[in-house]
Amino acid sequence: MTSANPHLLHIKYRPDIDGLRAVAVLSVVVFHAFPNGLKGGFIGVDIFFVISGYLISSIIFQNLEKGTFSFGEFYARRVKRIFPSLILVLAASYAFGWFALFADEYKELGKHIAAGAGFVSNFILWGEDGYFDYSAETKPLLHLWSLGIEEQFYIVWPFLIWLAWRRNFNILTVTVLVALASFYLNMRGIRLDSVATFYSPQTRFWELLCGSMLAWLALYRKGAYAPFRAKLDAWLASVVYRETHEADGRTLANALSFIGLFLLVYGFSIINRNFYFPGKWAVIPMLGAVLIISAGPQAWFNRTVLSNRLAVWVGVISFPLYLWHWPLLSFARVLETEVPSVNIRLVAVALSVLLAWLTYRLVEQPIRFGKGNKSKTAVLMGMMLIIGNIGYFSYLKDGFEFRQADAPSKTKLFADVKGTVLFNTPDDWVDDICKAELGASYEYLICRFTTSTPKTLVVGDSHAAQFVYDSISKGANDLALVAVNGCLPFVDLVAINPYEEFSDKASRCRVVMPIVLKVLRDFPSIQQVVFATRGAMYVDGSGYGDVEKKNTYRIIKDPNDLLPENYNRFISGYVASINEILKFGKQVIFVEDVPEIGVEARSCVEDRPIKITDKERPDCIVPRKSFDQRNTNYRHAVGSINAATENRIKIFPAYEYLCDESSCGAGLEDGVSYFYDDDHLSLRGSHYIFGKFSEWLTKASSPSSKN
Repeated sequence: MTSANPHLLHIKYRPDIDGLRAVAVLSVVVFHAFPNGLKGGFIGVDIFFVISGYLISSIIFQNLEKGTFSFGEFYARRVKRIFPSLILVLAASYAFGWFALFADEYKELGKHIAAGAGFVSNFILWGEDGYFDYSAETKPLLHLWSLGIEEQFYIVWPFLIWLAWRRNFNILTVTVLVALASFYLNMRGIRLDSVATFYSPQTRFWELLCGSMLAWLALYRKGAYAPFRAKLDAWLASVVYRETHEADGRTLANALSFIGLFLLVYGFSIINRNFYFPGKWAVIPMLGAVLIISAGPQAWFNRTVLSNRLAVWVGVISFPLYLWHWPLLSFARVLETEVPSVNIRLVAVALSVLLAWLTYRLVEQPIRFGKGNKSKTAVLMGMMLIIGNIGYFSYLKDGFEFRQADAPSKTKLFADVKGTVLFNTPDDWVDDICKAELGASYEYLICRFTTSTPKTLVVGDSHAAQFVYDSISKGANDLALVAVNGCLPFVDLVAINPYEEFSDKASRCRVVMPIVLKVLRDFPSIQQVVFATRGAMYVDGSGYGDVEKKNTYRIIKDPNDLLPENYNRFISGYVASINEILKFGKQVIFVEDVPEIGVEARSCVEDRPIKITDKERPDCIVPRKSFDQRNTNYRHAVGSINAATENRIKIFPAYEYLCDESSCGAGLEDGVSYFYDDDHLSLRGSHYIFGKFSEWLTKASSPSSKN
């Protein structure tokens, strides 16, 4: 505290900023509810960042100057502003999840509740999936990542500014330098790791700091550029108006406001989930928000549109609206097991508005503006600590499988997946034999042995791992596995999707073949090498079904390879790798992949304890015609690989054991699916397919089959 007076001064209220909040929150809500209707709506969060940086910095700067700044009261205000609504939404999500979610889902919800209560959601999500990934749609607390960024800013920035003030440093210089450093990290990181750059505070702070710079200029340099602003305003007036118009500053204000509006509309229209964001594209919503705020409350758009009573009302409830809307939409997505209908989404949005208004009137207002400030702050902090610990305890207890919502009959599909090589943590992906063999660690590598004298080496991506993880979990069948998820086992070609950086993906994937060749040299017991990958996806360059609409791949040799031919490169890459194996005199077997079912397998075998609509479950069956169309190019490519290697490889048609003349599917047995998700086998499926492979290999290796 810098003064004996603990009361912070309030900055002058601007209704147009609440109106800008309305624009921000509504754009996010529309994007989440109807992503194709407003493809760039997610940039509303970036508008929030600028507003937060402007308002918080205005409070800090003004109170430091007046000697009234108090850390205690500053953070007490933050607690009373943020904690009430957040605690309510976290508690409501936990209570609803108790009755609606299965154990694995409830476990994840518990983790995210703990992260949300601790304002570290962005760090937790950073280690999971990207914000635009399909799986993100089923995370009810995904949206708390932005709240984490803001709270981390509120922790770091006041202390930094207070220290700079005490040391008599130039506040604007400090702000600019920190903002430039953050923007540099953003631009540098967006191509290296787009997910980390999206969620990282150090690559996002520059947006809030742009609001801080605007606050400093508004407080301390408002009149510094008055002559220049007057001349510019007069010139603009002469351009805009036919007759002489008074140079009162409004023409310039209107110009700034309309340019800012244009930038926001442009951003909403052009930016989409396929862009490398934030990166350079985040400059558009940042600059748009800065210009609108700098225009002042008297600009026509700010005064007439943003200060409109309806816009201000939405802005006032924007925080609880932001908190409520996504859990409702996400829970609807979970319960429906697919994208909910338009009507369901409309109801969810309307309900979120109602809940936001009730939360503001009945929870936020009484707590923020009533009496007993110290006791309220202590109680709120205690409640947040309790809800965070409850979430974490639920995570530790694996989502409480005893709950009625998670009866054993509902979860048996997933009970046999625990402990498999594919779904364990990366620490379990490399065993002791492989560690001794490699003598070094490789990020993303899966390397497992079931014996020190393996006869079969399985190589590929996650579809190689799924092929053998039943065997690996049981230490059976004398085999070894070398795989990297999402990687083709090629010498120099790399399969890459739009969200991956080439250098990172290349370093990850190009270790596979050197390791395979080393294993072959050091383990002469190996008799055959089995290649298994998700070939149809790589050849066609796209995922399958609604689950993976956004999953696209290119097979390239370097980042400048703009027009790759996946089909031909799939063939040439495999031919090069297979020829390396054949030099060792080993038998090469190529696995023609199992079907992709295109929907989440759990949707086919589980009845939700709570349903929105009484519709039939999908059957996880793909018509044989659709399967053949999807795999036509892939199977032709396999034939070309065999021909190019002089028919020296054996081809195991894994799909045939899950297909008949009319359909291909999940192979349901006693209500248990052979699939874990839309394209990976469950442990039961792995056991089944590898058993068929063993039978096939015995027949293919018999003397009669060679005649």
